[in-house]
Amino acid sequence: MPEVALHGSLYFLSKDPDGPALVLKKQEIFPLKTAVINRYQTIILRDLRPENRKKSMYRGVKRSFINWRRLKLFAAAENIDITHVRNHVSTALLSFIANEIRSVAQAGEPSCVNCSRDTLHEFISDLGLCSEDLVRGWQDLCCEE
Repeated sequence: MPEVALHGSLYFLSKDPDGPALVLKKQEIFPLKTAVINRYQTIILRDLRPENRKKSMYRGVKRSFINWRRLKLFAAAENIDITHVRNHVSTALLSFIANEIRSVAQAGEPSCVNCSRDTLHEFISDLGLCSEDLVRGWQDLCCEE
């Protein structure tokens, strides 16, 4: 988890006996927090890229949702606006679902959506979307948890 790396880095830089014992100012820590946001975005989007759906690194929509929730908690705790990330994730999820429907319907491939309808619905709601924003047939992609 990216925020674990942040806290480990901050500990090393400021408190670890083997570290440099720096006294960091808020403006010096902020870029590290921004890096956490960026890393979460990368991880979330990785699992919403259609080209990754058959790769071993693919963790699926369910993992994207879990990481989205973690990002939201981190951003709320740090009072950081993540609207831009929400927009990227929303667009990626809509595109992923549309692509997944094509892959299943046209190419006869099995669905790679690894969450239930309820979980996917919760994810889209959390992003500020609604079921009607998704391509018709999205429910058929879901598995039962």
